[in-house]
Amino acid sequence: MVKRPRGSRTSSRLPRARHDRFDRLVDRAIAGIPSPFREELARMAIIIADEPSPDLLQAEGLEPDDTLYGIYQPPVDALYSWGDVFEPERIVIFRLPLEEDFADPWDLEDEVRITVIHELAHHLGIDDDRLEELGVD
Repeated sequence: MVKRPRGSRTSSRLPRARHDRFDRLVDRAIAGIPSPFREELARMAIIIADEPSPDLLQAEGLEPDDTLYGIYQPPVDALYSWGDVFEPERIVIFRLPLEEDFADPWDLEDEVRITVIHELAHHLGIDDDRLEELGVD
């Protein structure tokens, strides 16, 4: 989970082109991850959401002025299924906090890449302390 103090809020009613640009940043971040790690992402749902819900922030123990850039969410119960459909593992990338905190396009692209790598690392079992040691925080 990548978390940072929250900046100012912006409206989520942005032109589709802005959403498309952000989607491309996430796609480039994924494409830049080397094999075999990129194949791990193919087994997960990668979701881009505007921002984390207040309930998610509270569940993660964050203060109201904090936010998340991304979160890795394993299936609630790997044995639970709805018919023949299993809930996939997923990484959620939160667009608005990233865009608010990184106005420079190069900084935004870099932070999106770091966030994707950070959440993939959680999927691989690497915790926040180790990520900080590795400089991916």
